[in-house]
Amino acid sequence: MKDKSAIDKLVAAFFDIFSNGQKEPDWTIIYTICIPQTIIIKKKGLTEDIYTLQTFLEPRKKILSDGTLQQFEEHETGEETRISGHIAQRFSTYQKTGWLNGAYFQGNGNKCFQFIKTTDGWKINALIWEDN
Repeated sequence: MKDKSAIDKLVAAFFDIFSNGQKEPDWTIIYTICIPQTIIIKKKGLTEDIYTLQTFLEPRKKILSDGTLQQFEEHETGEETRISGHIAQRFSTYQKTGWLNGAYFQGNGNKCFQFIKTTDGWKINALIWEDN
């Protein structure tokens, strides 16, 4: 259960990074919960956008700080985690809400996290998501 609890905290921290409803996002957290080589993929039907940590963060920093995306909140609504030795995978469902260019929106989707256990504890090494 110690490993599962650590993974729960990683996922909660990941979702919290991008919330700007109650506080300013702390962008440095992503570098403590992910390995430097983390790959992040956004699926859109049969196409995908593939990011490094840096290329994923830059546009999000901009829209979450310049007024484009306000009161954004995203949180996990369900999960299934499988841990095998020093690797793990988690399938998450999530909901999100906020104001984009002055218009309220809400949505949901699925995320699939992969984790590795390092000498510094569990870290995210990959993430794939798809909005519904």
